[in-house]
Amino acid sequence: MVPGYAHPGDAGADLVAAEAVRLEPGERALVATGVRIALPDGYAAFVVPRSGLAAKHGISIVNSPGTVDAGYRGEIKVSLINTDMRSTYDVAVGDRIAQLIVMPVARAVFLPVDELPESVRGEGGFGSTGYQAGKSND
Repeated sequence: MVPGYAHPGDAGADLVAAEAVRLEPGERALVATGVRIALPDGYAAFVVPRSGLAAKHGISIVNSPGTVDAGYRGEIKVSLINTDMRSTYDVAVGDRIAQLIVMPVARAVFLPVDELPESVRGEGGFGSTGYQAGKSND
């Protein structure tokens, strides 16, 4: 099935399963979509989880986002995982299992240097802006 946008203005086009798969609790599976694309140079596609599957059933994507490079011509498959430790989840042919976001990407030039310029953030990494229980820490 050809990917499609559910609503005007949507960033992600729906990818659907081309095969039936049973995901036992904690299990992962590579699910075929039957979709192959040819992106122009300077673009990439990103396979991302569907929020409804994650919220309602604990279904996500192992390598999220999955990256589809411009030169790739094979079938797009989705590495689904069932994070629910109690319930099995059945994927049927035609079920929407992921979204595909196509974006322009810049190609970087990497240069070795002895020092980096200073910044306000510096070397602060994970959790460097603090954490307060019960508050959003976006």
